Amino acid sequence: MAKSTLFGTDGIRGTANAYPMTPETVVKVGQAIGYLLQRQSLPWVSSHRKVVIGKDTRLSGYMLEQALASGLNSMGVNVQLVGPLPTPAIGYLVRNMRAAAGIVISASHNPYRDNGIKVFGYDGFKIPETMEAEIERLVKEEDLTKLLPESAAIGRSKRIEDAQGRYIVFVKNILPEATTLDGLRIVLDTAHGAAYRVAPAVFEELGAELILLGNTPNGTNINADVGALHPEHARKSVLQYRADLAISLDGDADRVVLIDEKGEIMNGDHILAVCALELKKKGKLRHNTIVTTQMSNFGLDLKMREAGIEVIKAGVGDKYVVEEMRRGGFNLGGEQSGHIIFLDHSTTGDGCIAALMVLSIIRETGKRLSELNEIYLDFPQVLLNCKVSQKVPLDSLVGYEALIQDVEKKLKGEGRVFVRYSGTEPLLRILVEGRDRRQIEGYANEIAQWLQKKIT
Repeated sequence: MAKSTLFGTDGIRGTANAYPMTPETVVKVGQAIGYLLQRQSLPWVSSHRKVVIGKDTRLSGYMLEQALASGLNSMGVNVQLVGPLPTPAIGYLVRNMRAAAGIVISASHNPYRDNGIKVFGYDGFKIPETMEAEIERLVKEEDLTKLLPESAAIGRSKRIEDAQGRYIVFVKNILPEATTLDGLRIVLDTAHGAAYRVAPAVFEELGAELILLGNTPNGTNINADVGALHPEHARKSVLQYRADLAISLDGDADRVVLIDEKGEIMNGDHILAVCALELKKKGKLRHNTIVTTQMSNFGLDLKMREAGIEVIKAGVGDKYVVEEMRRGGFNLGGEQSGHIIFLDHSTTGDGCIAALMVLSIIRETGKRLSELNEIYLDFPQVLLNCKVSQKVPLDSLVGYEALIQDVEKKLKGEGRVFVRYSGTEPLLRILVEGRDRRQIEGYANEIAQWLQKKIT
């Protein structure tokens, strides 16, 4: 199937008030979704379709929320507006409320000027590419006004006041009933984003003492020098307040990085390793397998192999990790960036759940986070991001495959090269990994310079 141009690796995304994130286009997206939902046969879903809409704290969220609701209502679909909530909360609420679909208005870790649309199906999982393609076809090729029902069938919108409480209770129940966070001092950075209310409630109600960062959103400060993309601020607070650890979420709280009491960052690979070993020890790691991506560190592969755990690689993006997990019947997967998926509990990455899983291990083992963080030694990685004006297929470039093979030969099996286009930004990402940092920096720059000459 041809790659969609409206949908990227994680829904629709772009600059607010510029195509495709304009009210006009978003109304059409809402109409297209509504039209398809009315024609689907969905188990356990009311015949009068309803859709849950959540968002993060971006200024443009108000505008896009109304546009989406308008489009859905015009197709006879009822809308449940839940306000700012983490992306994984919508996946949960869709099932909890027996809705036909859920929509998150968020551009995740991007700056406030951007926004996006992520669509979940009735089962709480992100919709497949086939449905994305049909939504795009309807938006671009059909006159949707001709598909509107009669006026008596127009849908309604209403705000759901207890959605935050439902999600808080759901997340807290992940922790064993007899386990509390009493005595733990935690720095919590919510990136001025979607979790700014629910995350503090979760950890405080479980007994933790919190030092809050990034919890005063104003519509334009989401992800601005805070959160998972900028853990240096949480690191400083950990050391200043002698905290036990820090939890740094991103704008829509589907990813997390942790900082130990020494100020060292614990990324998604290390969180995966710690949780995989614990689940395997308890006999709860399905098929003794985890799912990662090509961006994960080679050190993680070696540690898992040593522990008798198989590592399966999926495409970059938590959506593709989840698809591979469901296909193989696995229950743990994630990305180095901090998307950690516990499929026994959530349908997508959930920063709060991932943090609680690690905290439960701390409680059970009596270890400090720094001890868990030292689970394996990372191989040095160099990641370069190059701006591109067009995304030319890499395998169409004469000499590209020979260049990559030459670099990999020089790495002698103790590293790798991975080059891909970003699915959400006009960027080419070049990752080189190996034992010698200076050496791999040279290889990465060599590849970047060659590609820039060919593409730009």
